[in-house]
Amino acid sequence: MTETAVPHSVRTAGGDPLDSAVWRLRSRGCWEDAAALVEPRAAAEPRAALRRAELLVERCMFTGEGWGRAEEALRAAESLSLDDEERGAAACERGYLAYASTLLRVRDRADEARAALGRSAALLAPDSPCRPLLDFRRGLMAEHVSGNPQAAEAGYRRAHNEALNRGDALLTSYTWRHLAALELLAGNPAEARHGFAESLRLREETGFLVGIAPALVALAEVEPEPESTRLRAEAARLFRLLDGVPRWLSAHLPPPGDT
Repeated sequence: MTETAVPHSVRTAGGDPLDSAVWRLRSRGCWEDAAALVEPRAAAEPRAALRRAELLVERCMFTGEGWGRAEEALRAAESLSLDDEERGAAACERGYLAYASTLLRVRDRADEARAALGRSAALLAPDSPCRPLLDFRRGLMAEHVSGNPQAAEAGYRRAHNEALNRGDALLTSYTWRHLAALELLAGNPAEARHGFAESLRLREETGFLVGIAPALVALAEVEPEPESTRLRAEAARLFRLLDGVPRWLSAHLPPPGDT
């Protein structure tokens, strides 16, 4: 089961009314609507343009649709006058879009993903707020494209520790999820159960509705019956509530008649 990585600039609502509105829409899988709120500023403001691109890139991973819109938004952001931090963030998004295309078997863009993520690493300062997300995404590439779980774990742990230090609850939910999956592969179900439970808890606390069903399914993998069945049924109900998003989750859910 795959999972996306959260865009760095739209993780939390913050105090700005626009941020709050974008977060509410994004957390419910309404990426197009969220991007539309940002669009008036995106023509001239690099960070707004990057935010719009991030939202549309994430939509591709969750739905398998909207690739052209995401590419257009990325090119628009890259055409603006960006500093190194912003160029690094744009490269991180380009690498992630290419990774998503490869992972979902839309088109093999693995070389492009590696090059863009490497470019991001060269541009971002060591203390950049985007660095934990980059580390996480490089971990995803290592695990799901290169087949190197050791390198993946190193990336996930760097991202996890920095996300904890920064109080980034949502990114921490992702790192918990993927570290737990590696623990399960290593034959450590107790550690995996702890990580999956923490991931679910953080998603519920942050109100990341679109990410709760995947967290429920992940936890169901390590829970005994009847709890496992209950978690899958809850995930299936939420999946249908969100109109079948994320699309890739359907293979891990019981048929509608079973819930």
